[in-house]
Amino acid sequence: MLADVRVEICVESVGGVRVAEEAGADRIELCGGLSDGGLTPSLALIEFAVARTVKTQVHVLIRPRAGDFHYSADEISLMVRDIQAARAAGADGVVVGALDLAGALDPINKAFVAAAEGLEVTLHRAIDVSASSQRALDQAVAFGFARVLTSGRQRSALEGAAVIKDLVRQAAGAIEVMAGGGIRPSNVSEVIGATGVSAVHAAVRTPVPGAADLFAGVGVPQGFDRFDTGPAEAAALCELVRGRH
Repeated sequence: MLADVRVEICVESVGGVRVAEEAGADRIELCGGLSDGGLTPSLALIEFAVARTVKTQVHVLIRPRAGDFHYSADEISLMVRDIQAARAAGADGVVVGALDLAGALDPINKAFVAAAEGLEVTLHRAIDVSASSQRALDQAVAFGFARVLTSGRQRSALEGAAVIKDLVRQAAGAIEVMAGGGIRPSNVSEVIGATGVSAVHAAVRTPVPGAADLFAGVGVPQGFDRFDTGPAEAAALCELVRGRH
């Protein structure tokens, strides 16, 4: 069962891109600002990721700011332009989502899918704060999303496993359901077994030693400089999911 599951690793740096490619990840979700839950990365980082990956697809997060997923007209215009820029830079897909004031998927998502012009489009964890994950899943299918990333409305995929399993059953192959949230080599087998997903998403970040002065990353332990993708954990996750142990 594990051998058929795809691995997506969330990265925010040139080092993370290299780590994910060397680990054998199927996809990267390329972001900026993971301490804010992930933001749209720079165009230069997108171009770098596309140029430096051979086996690993590059899917670009499109999120103009931290916070909720209800966007103004100006923010939506920016998101469409970012999607077009990612496509022009050679990305394989984009990761995006918007909710209306009632908590349903906003119809503007159809414009996001259209702007991607055939690239794979993933609905991110906006589904987990939507009014109904089940309704949002049906809308995602109707709007043309290729997959949805979800923690089952909990902080971790393991805690939300029952909801994720129900979404997999509801999707019935019409859209890929990818589990994300707190996934590590120590629990990925349990998550897959409990949910039946065909893809998992993990950040596998680790603190990097450094000066740890006033410019250290948010939440970084004392004596460290920033978080970045951990090579050992990324490799272990990919190897485990592919049944190499």
